Amino acid sequence: MASHFILLTLTNLLFLLPSALSQSAPAPGPAGPINITDILVRGGQFTSLLRLLNQTRVLDQLPNQLNNSNQGMTLFAPTDNAFLNLPSGTLNGLSEEKKVKLVLYHVLPKYYSMEDLVDVSNPVPTQAGGEHGSLGLNFSGRANQVNVSTGVVETQINNALRKDFPFAVYVVDQVLLPLEFTQAPAPEGSSTSPAGKPAKAPSSPAADGDGSTPAKNGGGRRVDMWVGLVGGLVMLCMAFL
Repeated sequence: MASHFILLTLTNLLFLLPSALSQSAPAPGPAGPINITDILVRGGQFTSLLRLLNQTRVLDQLPNQLNNSNQGMTLFAPTDNAFLNLPSGTLNGLSEEKKVKLVLYHVLPKYYSMEDLVDVSNPVPTQAGGEHGSLGLNFSGRANQVNVSTGVVETQINNALRKDFPFAVYVVDQVLLPLEFTQAPAPEGSSTSPAGKPAKAPSSPAADGDGSTPAKNGGGRRVDMWVGLVGGLVMLCMAFL
């Protein structure tokens, strides 16, 4: 009887042990810092974006801004094919300042879910637009199909590399070029030759040094004509005499 009692007690203890251990285990700590590089590397097709983020040093700034914000952040990530489809020389033709602005144009200083982007008030300010949001993005569509437009580029948001607050990363198939980056330079004046040199103004004969010659020649011919006419009249008069 005593052995059965001991066995029953040990069995109850074995069942109670896991529950006791789970209650005494410490609660999991807060999640670690968000690693933007790791998110894009795991995406597998964002080498060009990572290179641009590093070149402009924006990759160093975003984590600090994200950690100091209670509103979160949203990043639109163009694929490598999106950069390949840019017109030739687009990135090389940008100053360092404009490259920074281009990257920040893909960042919203607030977390947005796909549902939020459908109902948001356009245009949505970006990090490139500063406090006044002068460089904004426009969104349209439904929760499962949202389009983003810059005014010159419009593309669909395909999927999310990360969608949990406070940081969302959405994939786009085109680089989001601001309107001001695509405006053509002012046409050159009509006084410019095709080679880029100032066109020479049409010169007058006098300006070329030739104007006096035709005038003098014409005057000489008129004088000779009058001398001949007078001489002929004199000879006619002498013949009658």
